[in-house]
Amino acid sequence: MASKAIYPIVAVVGIAAVSGAAWWFQKGSSPSAPPAGGAPQAAAGAGPASAPAPGSGGPVVVEAARVSVMRLSDDAQTVGSLRSRQSVMVRPEVGGRVTQLNFRDGDRVRKGQLLVQFDDQLQQAQLQQSKAELSIAQANHKRNQDLVAQSFISQRSVDESAANLEVAQAKLALAQATAARLKIIAPFDGITGIRSVNIGDYLKDGADIVNIEDMDAVYVDFRLPERFQSKVRRGQRALLNIDALPGRSFTAVVQAIDPLLDANGRSVGIRGCVDNRQLQLRPGMFARVTAVFGERNDARVIPEEALVPQGNRQFVVKIVDGADGSRTTQRVEVKVGIRRPGRVEITDGVQEGDWIVTAGQQRVQRDGTKVRVVDLNANQAPGQSPEGGAPAARGSAPVAPNGAAPAAPSLASAPVAAVSPAAARAAASGPNPCLIGMAAADRADPPAAPSGGKPAGPRPAARNPA
Repeated sequence: MASKAIYPIVAVVGIAAVSGAAWWFQKGSSPSAPPAGGAPQAAAGAGPASAPAPGSGGPVVVEAARVSVMRLSDDAQTVGSLRSRQSVMVRPEVGGRVTQLNFRDGDRVRKGQLLVQFDDQLQQAQLQQSKAELSIAQANHKRNQDLVAQSFISQRSVDESAANLEVAQAKLALAQATAARLKIIAPFDGITGIRSVNIGDYLKDGADIVNIEDMDAVYVDFRLPERFQSKVRRGQRALLNIDALPGRSFTAVVQAIDPLLDANGRSVGIRGCVDNRQLQLRPGMFARVTAVFGERNDARVIPEEALVPQGNRQFVVKIVDGADGSRTTQRVEVKVGIRRPGRVEITDGVQEGDWIVTAGQQRVQRDGTKVRVVDLNANQAPGQSPEGGAPAARGSAPVAPNGAAPAAPSLASAPVAAVSPAAARAAASGPNPCLIGMAAADRADPPAAPSGGKPAGPRPAARNPA
């Protein structure tokens, strides 16, 4: 029993000896303390001091960007199909044999123009017979009126002749209507398609002859989710990109909104109208539609990485100038508007020209923290232009939503290929067919920014379009 009690004592003594040896070794290998009251000697040839760590008392290094102003559109993307403003398949009401075709395939026709004539010899004979009967009935009735005035016949004979005259007039009208059914005329101005009949063909009633398309204006039908039904209204603009016509864009005017939502897809149907007097678009084309609900020429935007979300609230770290010339931070709550790739609109909380921290927010623990700004894009300090001169002019360098170079206004059509002089004159003459019949309030175009990107007049009050 005594031998077993020795083991724990030996273990405790061994651990104490090892601990003492380790303490003595660390104390002996540590550098000697500097002399009392003396300053530590800097190592010869030492490089510049590194950036101070947070909480060390020096400024914190952060990246920042300015709040810029750009033209921003509140829009939604969808797809749609083009269709003619008016389209009809010409079909006969009665059967007959074709004797005349007064049009060519793809030819422009006018309203009331005779297109197809059927064999109407029998109907014309009936028409001549009805005219002769009407002439006899008119002569008899006039003679009876003269005789009854002289009391040679009774009034009953005059009434009978008047009834016979009405019957003859009805027979003539019937013969004229029967003969008119054998003539097919154009119901409106348009362009004919490719006919499927020839002279001499016998057609039954309802057979397809040729289609007529009114393409001076084309409709684009598209659908949007139901959450946009409160934003879309008549007279708004929509930008169209056609896959079959790359590099070209067209502008449509919203003309109608379906009051009934699709219960399956929970979407609202919308119809826009495109001026097509140059005949560049054709019915059936596939279109990529960007419905524009509103535009702001002076939207304030910041990089998306500058946002610091906290629950349902959004904050940014704003850089302000201190009294002693230093730069300090201030956490500001902001309201977010439209989002674009890499950028986000701020409707309230910051102003144009303010500097916002885009990287290093986690180093800023509280308001009033001194910071040193590093702009990796332009290597500029707050309040200076990228060239190091005066502050950049407002609106002088707008940034496109996709980060590309500034582009032309989104609602302006891109240049198109040259057309014939006749087509150009036809396109330039007359009013826009899409605006005919629309109310003045619906036809008002949205205000556009003048050249240079600066908004006209005072800045409107900021609001959240969402």
